[in-house]
Amino acid sequence: MNFLSDNAYGCWPEIADAVTAAAAGPVPSYGADALTAQIATHFERIFARCTIAFPVISGTAANALALATLCPPHGAVFCHAEAHIAVDECGAPEFFTHGAKLIGIEGEHGKLTPAALATALAHQIKGFVHHAQPAVLSLTQSTELGTVYTPDEIAALSRLAHNHGMKVHMDGARFANAVAHLGVSPAAATWQAGVDVLSFGATKNGAMAAEAVVFFDPAAAGDFEYRRKKSGHLISKMRFVSAQLDAYLTEDRWLTRAAGANRLATRLAEGLEGINGVELAHPVDANAVFVWLPDALAAHLRRGGAEFYDWGPPSGGRTLIRLVTSFATPPEDVERFVALARASQ
Repeated sequence: MNFLSDNAYGCWPEIADAVTAAAAGPVPSYGADALTAQIATHFERIFARCTIAFPVISGTAANALALATLCPPHGAVFCHAEAHIAVDECGAPEFFTHGAKLIGIEGEHGKLTPAALATALAHQIKGFVHHAQPAVLSLTQSTELGTVYTPDEIAALSRLAHNHGMKVHMDGARFANAVAHLGVSPAAATWQAGVDVLSFGATKNGAMAAEAVVFFDPAAAGDFEYRRKKSGHLISKMRFVSAQLDAYLTEDRWLTRAAGANRLATRLAEGLEGINGVELAHPVDANAVFVWLPDALAAHLRRGGAEFYDWGPPSGGRTLIRLVTSFATPPEDVERFVALARASQ
């Protein structure tokens, strides 16, 4: 029963087949192939506007390169205090921007509010030479705590950022899970709500290693292609990355597979509710469940074969754990986990 991460599972059969098919014969390198051109068509269809998209092979590269394109070395990137860019990318955003400052802001359930952002901006004065200059707001969708911003919430934050002359970046490592939860168009969840650039994730939802940086205003892409090359992320055999994205985006499979993962997370949360000492820590919007368990119950579940991460040290006889479901999580594993938890009572 593996609930460690959606990264723990492999890839879709359609993606494996697409990579195999892409191996046949010679094609132009460095993204000058037909598959990479097809990716642009996919994104323009999905987002209902002209975009420019750059395939890369990791979410960290997507985030760091996007932020470096938008933020000068003397700039500041505002994000949630628990955002992936702030705590899980080993300083890559600071490195790729050549020294920009990340400013973490606390927010309930992993989400920022306009009020909290306004307070942070008031302490980082634009035009004051002693302060890093506000340049980018980065939002994680879905959040690191499994919650999802609504389009209205994104729009309110984007308006505030734009009013301060900032760009809005979205870390969409689990963008598919967020859109599947919201039931709105990808456009409504991004550029129509004010997002300027999206790190579009596919790896966590079934690709081998494929992400894309999508600029909703092609003019905003600036020198991204040079940054991608300089950083070693312009892959010579780009067709293998693009083949994954092509299979991922065809027939909206990316949304149906994400919706399945979301349903399994909801089932986990519903199955655990009502068990003595068990308490959900955050709303379950996407494919992650954060729940407080008595230490004895957590140990019982691990003895029974369940794998999951503790999300902090034990406190008062309980531990906060994270359970993540994926496109390939067997539904019977969810039922076994719930039954094992209930049998401990």
